Amino acid sequence: MTGEESFIAAVKPLVDAIGGELLPPDEGGPDDVVLAWAGVDAVAVRLPQLADSLDHILAAMERRRGMPLADLDRKAKQEVVRVLEARGAFSVRHGVETVAGALGVSRFTVYNYLNREKET
Repeated sequence: MTGEESFIAAVKPLVDAIGGELLPPDEGGPDDVVLAWAGVDAVAVRLPQLADSLDHILAAMERRRGMPLADLDRKAKQEVVRVLEARGAFSVRHGVETVAGALGVSRFTVYNYLNREKET
């Protein structure tokens, strides 16, 4: 494996974690981020739309927990909301609604979880 291939392999888990896409550098568009290795363009990274990124984060949380987020107990759901708030999930348009749907709770419940955090 060349140094460039090793570099691409090294950044792939990060790109996957944010829901991005790796492209050949000459296929990158104006909004893509081109990463260079040893002074040569190695790969272009297409970043996800914020709403898509939230869906990707929720799916990853479900995979890590081994169950749908809606099946978690109240305390675990509150922890999910805490993590998502720290990651900026609620600054995304319809973020509260998206999270509420994934957790199987109402928007009101998500707001209660958020407010509870601010009180402690």
